[in-house]
Amino acid sequence: MDEYTDISYIPSHPPDNFHTFNFYIPTQRNTPGLICFVHGGAWRSEDKLDHVGLARRLATFTGYAVAVPNYRLCPREITEDSAIRHPDHAKDILRFLEFVITWQGPYGTSVYDSNNLCLMGHSCGAHILSSIFLEATEDPLRPSPKLLNSTKAIIMSEGIYDIDLLLSSFPTYRHWFIEAAFGPRSAYREVSVTTMNPRMEYNHLRWLIVHSKGDTLIDEAQSEAMYQHLLRNLSHVTRNFEQLIEEHDDILKGIEFVNLVGQYIIDNVPPCI
Repeated sequence: MDEYTDISYIPSHPPDNFHTFNFYIPTQRNTPGLICFVHGGAWRSEDKLDHVGLARRLATFTGYAVAVPNYRLCPREITEDSAIRHPDHAKDILRFLEFVITWQGPYGTSVYDSNNLCLMGHSCGAHILSSIFLEATEDPLRPSPKLLNSTKAIIMSEGIYDIDLLLSSFPTYRHWFIEAAFGPRSAYREVSVTTMNPRMEYNHLRWLIVHSKGDTLIDEAQSEAMYQHLLRNLSHVTRNFEQLIEEHDDILKGIEFVNLVGQYIIDNVPPCI
């Protein structure tokens, strides 16, 4: 496997680590598509280096190239000048996704089919992807038609979707990370992705929602709410709430998660003909 680190998707001098990604190519160079994994961390922590093992396992299992981006995080000590708030995180990921569908790869010739993307988001990464691929009343995160056509599937694990529902289950999360990510509000309906509509002109997109029985940080009610929301509007929506039993982040460390999502990718994101 070939691995390339710290590739800039937004050029700057010096490079900004928050605007870089790591890239993994399985043994065969011409891969049928690209998997992009957007990490979690409550919009305030984690790094692409935390997911090297997952990226390698995904590339090996599927035969697809894998990219793991960083994005700007909320600072631990917030001032008006330093605040990074929604939709800033998602804007970075949108820039990254628009970059990888035109990037020529590390050799100057593309090593994956840029018309065949599968996106994965874990925890707040699921909210970030949903914010991009669903349509809010005010739509600051509009993907290009090329990106929408190129994206074939979105897989979301242990996701945050309905923030008011989350706070009803975990009230301490408000001060821990929700206010930092979205600002202090009396209610968070307008930034909850369960209120956002699918972009109906791109109804080819397949969605898989995964939730572990062992997750104590995000409850299954989040994933159920998102599943029901998508199911009301779309036909290609699948869930798996039974197979995984590990804790919130521990699912990413083992082979069971890779087997589950990897087989879904092979079955639902086949090579373009």
